[in-house]
Amino acid sequence: MYKYKTSGTCSQAIEFDIVDDKVCNVRFIGGCSGNTQGVAKLVEGMDVQDVINRLDGIRCGFKPTSCPDQLARALKQATR
Repeated sequence: MYKYKTSGTCSQAIEFDIVDDKVCNVRFIGGCSGNTQGVAKLVEGMDVQDVINRLDGIRCGFKPTSCPDQLARALKQATR
């Protein structure tokens, strides 16, 4: 289980697993519950690089990042 401390978002952290290069068991701590649960379910079982490609750079309003962008950053860090 990886745990990533987020920055610049309403969520405080993201927990997830990577199994056979697939994203599993994503859980956002804090944030907009419906949105973060939706993102977590949508990426379940997806290839790590596909998730990064889709979510990297998404902004939340005027913020330079978002919960999906933070997940992409977390996955990048976990796969270095």
